[in-house]
Amino acid sequence: MSAEALAPKRPVTIAFFNNKGGVGKTTLVYHLSWMMSALGYKVLAVDLDPQANLTSAFLDEDYMQHVWTRKDGTLLGALQPLIDHLGDMQGAMVWGVGDFDEEGPRIGLLAGDLGLSAFEDRLAEAWSACLDENRAKRHDAFRVVTAFYRMIVDAATANQAEVALIDVGPNLGALNRAALVAADYVVIPMGADLFSLRGLANLGPVLRTWREGWRRRLEQDHPDLPMPAGTMTPIGYVLQPAGREHSPSQAFQYWISKFPEEYSRSVLGQSQVGNREEYLLGTLKNYMSLVPLSQKARKPVFALRAADGALGSHAVAAKASFAEFEALARRIATACGLPAPT
Repeated sequence: MSAEALAPKRPVTIAFFNNKGGVGKTTLVYHLSWMMSALGYKVLAVDLDPQANLTSAFLDEDYMQHVWTRKDGTLLGALQPLIDHLGDMQGAMVWGVGDFDEEGPRIGLLAGDLGLSAFEDRLAEAWSACLDENRAKRHDAFRVVTAFYRMIVDAATANQAEVALIDVGPNLGALNRAALVAADYVVIPMGADLFSLRGLANLGPVLRTWREGWRRRLEQDHPDLPMPAGTMTPIGYVLQPAGREHSPSQAFQYWISKFPEEYSRSVLGQSQVGNREEYLLGTLKNYMSLVPLSQKARKPVFALRAADGALGSHAVAAKASFAEFEALARRIATACGLPAPT
């Protein structure tokens, strides 16, 4: 058998990104981590949002305090040598948060940190320095820009994770640019409103600029490092539009009808709208009344039971949510070329 065949397969990396906040991005990543695990995938959940909301969704405050006291407990600790100009990144602890099998946890977490924004300036400088005439400066810059990618691949490989789900903050800064460079695919969470429509118009051109910028940097130099392709291929958007009655109102429907054209034009760079159904990966109902129960139980809404307080209509909604998240997880897995779940 060849060395290539024996080498561990690199994980598929998927970023969930929208520069508009309040669209349920972190909740989506959290639930898809659980659902993809339930479908049989080994998952690495990556919290690259300095607000660390994904980490707090998985871990209670006492456990988070323990995580944050360890030097290697978070992404920030692993990045500190790069931030301080004292060397390359180090390994970060992967925290097991899902069910366990004979090979370890089904979900691993690379924990976020409120101090992660300290890496922003270093990343901004490095992006330009990747094109510097000085070879040493270029290579140092590449180490910085690829740090997220290398950390994700190392952690996923060590934990045999097939897919990494990356949660990022709602902005278009250097931190998110490096996170998107690490992503093979991009999913855009959306709310059914004018702000999300406008967000698409801003997001699409930025993704293309980042993709082209990374391509030019790879053409300039290719240090002896694991390098991401930086494809950041958009595979569609997830809509979370529902109101109190769990069905889109007329106002919601108006904005929903505008999304395919804007997605096609701004995100895909196409003049013609293609298959609208391909753009929409899934529509989720509003499960806001279940979210407090989910947070308290430290489990997804579709796993809530009577003992968790899911009674009556809450129990019905929790049960129904399983099918929605399962369909969405399967569609994302197919779009990203993951093997069909068993």
